This record gives sequence, C-alpha cells and structure tokens, in this order.
Amino acid sequence: MRVAALYDIHGNLPALEAVLGDIGRMEIDAVVSGGDVLWGPFQSECLALLGSIGSSFLAGNCEREVLTCADESSRWCHDQLGLSVREQVATWPATIELSIDGLGHVLFCHATPRSDDELLTRLTPDAAVASALGEVDADIVVCGHTHVQDDRTVAGCPRLVNAGSVGMPYQGESGAFWLLLGPDVELRRTEYDVARALSALESSDFPSAGEIFGEPVRGLATAESATAYFESKRRGA
Repeated sequence: MRVAALYDIHGNLPALEAVLGDIGRMEIDAVVSGGDVLWGPFQSECLALLGSIGSSFLAGNCEREVLTCADESSRWCHDQLGLSVREQVATWPATIELSIDGLGHVLFCHATPRSDDELLTRLTPDAAVASALGEVDADIVVCGHTHVQDDRTVAGCPRLVNAGSVGMPYQGESGAFWLLLGPDVELRRTEYDVARALSALESSDFPSAGEIFGEPVRGLATAESATAYFESKRRGA
C-alpha cells in the first residue's frame, strides 16, 4: 500500500493541482488529507477536487476555526461554504490510522494525536515530544501544522514525520511539499508556476491573500525562521 499525505493546503488550488498531477503518474492506493484544506482562497475547489479522487479527510485547527468563525478570515471562509459542506467537515475525525507495507501502523493527525494545534518542531526537546507521543500505539505518527517537513525519532516514541505544507510552505524554497508513504518514507516537493498561482490567489476575495501567501509561495519563508517562531510560541515566550 502506498499513501500520499497532503497537509495544509489552505485553499491553494494551483499547488494542489500540481501535486495531484504528480500523484496521477504514480501507483498510489490512498490519499490522506491531513487537515487545513480550509482557510484559503480556493478552499471549496480544493475540497471538491480531493473528494473527486476519494481522499480521506481529517480535521485540522483551521477546519475548527472556520466552522466556528474564529476571526474575520475564518468567517469569510465559513460563508463561502454551503451548509451541507460545513456539516460534512464537522464529521471529519481527528486521526486516521492505516497499516502500510514496510512501515507498519501509521497514525495520521494534524498537529499531535491529542491536539489539533499543539506545536512540535525540529527543535522541540525530546521530553516534550515524549509527552505528546509516548503513549501513542503506532509505529509512525504523521503530522503537519507547522508547515515544515521533518522526520525524527525520540526514544520510546513512534517515529514522527511532518509532511510539510502543500499550499503555504515554510521551507525556504518554492513548491508544494507533501509525503509519500510505502514502503519507505519520502518527503516530496512538487514544482509549479508560483507566479501564476500568486496572481490567482491575489485576485480572489480572500482577505489579505497577497500578504499572507506571498512569502511562503515564493519560497521566502524559511524553515529556520518558522521553527524559531513556533518554538518561542510553544514555550509561551
């Protein structure tokens, strides 16, 4: 079994289309959408496209925030979705578990198995990772949320793999970042026309689309700066 894990799409339809183009040229048995499809300019189109290929969905913090209209941009996203779509999103689980050849029991979550917004980064101390994952019964935990790809192992815990972000990566280079599982773990990057994508994103009615998507889509937001920010936030600094 080979599984593509697509996280943090954030309504960036051109990026998603490019990744699905790559996937279409591979032998993939399943696609898992790992949360934060919502909150972005073309969220409805992304939902429809993923649904058309039979993707499984789990919920991220942005699904929760959109459904509850947590802020102005979340309310905009909420209002673009029909009632039936919102009701469907509300049923998405927090985790998905699959058995993948060569890897064993894989648990997919958005941030951690116990929270959709807990922060685990490349620099998070082992003790904090153990607190979040030490009781999890899985060989691998796949997450996203911080928009930075990572693959690490802490003693006594499942292997932790961050798929990165399809639509808003903090990697220091442009592209759409995702994960291919089975029989190995492959951190993937798909190139696409970011200038054209930004033109489409900025022409949408999504609030401050150019300001929000500009740096990450152009590849100007680095893993180092994002990790430092998230670590300071995790520590409450």
